[in-house]
Amino acid sequence: MRKMLSEKAMEQGKGVLRIVPAWVPRSFCRPGRRIKLHHDDYYALGLTRGAIDERWFASTTNADNGPGTPPDEGLSYVAVGESGEERILLRDMVEELKGQVIGNELYDCYGKWPMFSKYFDNLGPLPHHVHHRSEHAANVGAEGKPEMYFFPAQMNNHPGEFAFTFFGLNPGTAKEQLKQVLMSFSKGDNQLLGLSRAYKLLLDTGWDVPPGILHAPGSLCTYEPQFASDVYAMYQSVLLYEHAVPEALLWKDCPPDKQGDFDYLVEVLDWEANTAPDFYERYFMAPKPCGDMNEMLESGYICEDICYKCENVRAQRVTVLPGREVMLRDSFAYGAIFIEGYGEIEGQAVETPISIRYGALTNDEFFITGSAAQRGVRVVNHSKTQPLVMLRHYALPI
Repeated sequence: MRKMLSEKAMEQGKGVLRIVPAWVPRSFCRPGRRIKLHHDDYYALGLTRGAIDERWFASTTNADNGPGTPPDEGLSYVAVGESGEERILLRDMVEELKGQVIGNELYDCYGKWPMFSKYFDNLGPLPHHVHHRSEHAANVGAEGKPEMYFFPAQMNNHPGEFAFTFFGLNPGTAKEQLKQVLMSFSKGDNQLLGLSRAYKLLLDTGWDVPPGILHAPGSLCTYEPQFASDVYAMYQSVLLYEHAVPEALLWKDCPPDKQGDFDYLVEVLDWEANTAPDFYERYFMAPKPCGDMNEMLESGYICEDICYKCENVRAQRVTVLPGREVMLRDSFAYGAIFIEGYGEIEGQAVETPISIRYGALTNDEFFITGSAAQRGVRVVNHSKTQPLVMLRHYALPI
């Protein structure tokens, strides 16, 4: 049955799959209300689960939200049929059709779709936290998590409460200093940010965040391509406005034999990267044209690399000019979210909604399979005045 539905989805969309919005709540966050979810639906899952402040794209990765999390939370469904009356998990399609969906080279490398992207949309900053490197993630049966940030102007009609992100630690910080701060976690504000530096977030720019680096994301709505993992640990105990972080999150994804071991928490960090004096030069990213700008403009579009410093996860912004169309040919499968304009992609309608009801189907998210990408995908902008803007995220074999 799954294989039949997978093949039907591939045939119906000519390898361009229509994706159902995947909403994810976080119990410790306050929503910034910029991800186009209807204003009445941010607590659609109830107060206990918390507000919805994330939307996941092209995801075959479960959200790790603790007890009470539905088994399909964070997973992307493919809509099949004229009105999307049938649905199948993108993960199931990859398991059934393998390289037909994500490309043989990628499937041979990972045996799965190895990444996803998302919006995270918080009114205030998140705690200073870390995503584990591969060697530490493996201790809890997980994988390391590199990620990158991009701040689309279209998704940021207001900056939130604190549009600055703390990254890493001050150069010269000693490991014993951090250890003492972490040991004060349960006593109140452990003053971790006193050991770090904040950077102002600029619209339409981004940052590379390799695993092992502390970061306290600011309050801009953020597009975040990342490796398919959800491991993390919170090292900061109190946020703005006295919002306390549960101590259990300090020890999240810490193996049982290391619980209470503060030296292990220090070991999780990539110390050299956290304290690098040239942190900005290493990890800040401004958009870079993918080719000759004049040639692209003449062809009716602009393609830019927006997340490009990670070796196995990347993202681009593609802008189709008003009234123009483009044939995109690529060697990789990718997930796509349209953030401005309307038109079509390989004959399917594209619309960027203003407001989305929880559970509703949209025409703004797609997954372009490896076979379709290599064959070429036609994208048309039906507006005579407005650009059609797509963000797309993909993985590379390593």
